[in-house]
Amino acid sequence: MKRIVLFVLTNVAVVALLGVVTTVLGLNRFLTAQGLDVQTLMVYALVVGFTGAFFSLLISKPMAKWSTGARVIGPAQNAMEAWLLDTVARLAQKAGLRMPEVAIYEGEPNAFATGAFRNSALVAVSTGLLQSMGREEVEAVLGHEISHVANGDMVTMTLLQGVINTFVVFLSRVIGYVIDRMVLRNEDEAPGIGYTVSTIVLDLFLGLLGSMIVAWFSRQREFRADAGSAGLLGSGRPMIHALQRLAGAESADLPKQFSSMGISGPSAGFLSLFASHPPIEQRIRALQARA
Repeated sequence: MKRIVLFVLTNVAVVALLGVVTTVLGLNRFLTAQGLDVQTLMVYALVVGFTGAFFSLLISKPMAKWSTGARVIGPAQNAMEAWLLDTVARLAQKAGLRMPEVAIYEGEPNAFATGAFRNSALVAVSTGLLQSMGREEVEAVLGHEISHVANGDMVTMTLLQGVINTFVVFLSRVIGYVIDRMVLRNEDEAPGIGYTVSTIVLDLFLGLLGSMIVAWFSRQREFRADAGSAGLLGSGRPMIHALQRLAGAESADLPKQFSSMGISGPSAGFLSLFASHPPIEQRIRALQARA
């Protein structure tokens, strides 16, 4: 529940900030004396919907490093770091990618990939993952993250979030206008309190519904990334073993803005509708069926 509350508050803050910016630019003048200007509203919704999504994408790498304390490996300082660099380089070459940055961060077993561009990505693994898995299993996890990058999942998720945000902003204001004018009978030129309250409530409600759609799509990507790891390694068995280890370990939550790019994430009960990852048991069965 804490993750959802933080998600909602973050989106409210982004919408409020973009609302100020669009007001200054004059893009929010969709309420006129003649009624609702749908074309201007659509432009406003597109700006608000996609600006925040793309801004988050562009700053995803520095935010990931800052929020996890990840240390990018330069020249390898030990045998493990040298092996990580060599393994990522080999997998990236096999996937048709340029060498991404490789980082290590302190934490429970997990890993993630992020970055705005396929050929300028970041792949990070936790110390807990390195300590709890054998090299073949770590290689499978790295293959999973490289597959996320090769599939362009960060950009795809950003585009989907932008589309969802656009519809949320557009629909909430159309419905708010109808409530203000036709239900509450506000005849003033300026929008009334009914419009203001309605749009805030609808932004939250429709935003939550939209986040379920984004989370569902994210869960489908995980199956594809697991299969990608199996393809890069030539077998799904190492990924199955890695997932079995994760099932028996307590993986740490990643920061919300790139949790969907991690190797695992929480999913239980009602909150599973907002989970970025499917249950590990389902992922294992999918790999076994593929084999």
